[in-house]
Amino acid sequence: MSEQLNYLKESASQTAGPYVHIGLAPGAAGFDIYKQELGWDIAGPNAKGERIRVEGRVIDGMGAPIKDVLLEVWQANAEGHHAHPEGGGPVEDGFRGWGRVITDFETGEWGFDTVKPGKTRGRNVGTQAPHLNFWIVARGINIGLNTRMYFDDEVEANAKDPVLNLIEWEHRRATLVAKRSERDGVLVYRFDITLQGEDETVFFDV
Repeated sequence: MSEQLNYLKESASQTAGPYVHIGLAPGAAGFDIYKQELGWDIAGPNAKGERIRVEGRVIDGMGAPIKDVLLEVWQANAEGHHAHPEGGGPVEDGFRGWGRVITDFETGEWGFDTVKPGKTRGRNVGTQAPHLNFWIVARGINIGLNTRMYFDDEVEANAKDPVLNLIEWEHRRATLVAKRSERDGVLVYRFDITLQGEDETVFFDV
């Protein structure tokens, strides 16, 4: 038996797809499986703070949008507290601080509504600027990618953020900063994530 095992070749690796969205976000993919889709309600109706819309695309190395991406997002509430026992303080009833969205299969656009997070206390790194944490999986990605989104109207806080300051080049830091606009009375932050190329988004090994 041991001699036979020596001749076995390593199994081929497999990426997350192309059906990852069916298992992780079936409602968005058109499958009525759960009474309540897991991860859609990030802030809840009782969350305080500024209501915002976050939108973007995930772009490949050729500049084209990827249309079968799943994104998970984690965030603090407006007071900078996360929804877990060591999150820094209490959160509002119903505040999950976590969500899951998939891209539109036609346009590659994704988006969600939430509240703008406050500054947070990091572990051994001091005060962090308001930000969202993203985890990205898609066809062609062997291991999920981790990145952050900061806000372009938080100039002073961003300049002091210990994580942003780990990134040496200014044009690389800029790939983590979403641009603010207003549409029909709603604050919208645009955050496009580029997987490869000159404008590749900064990803973190966490």
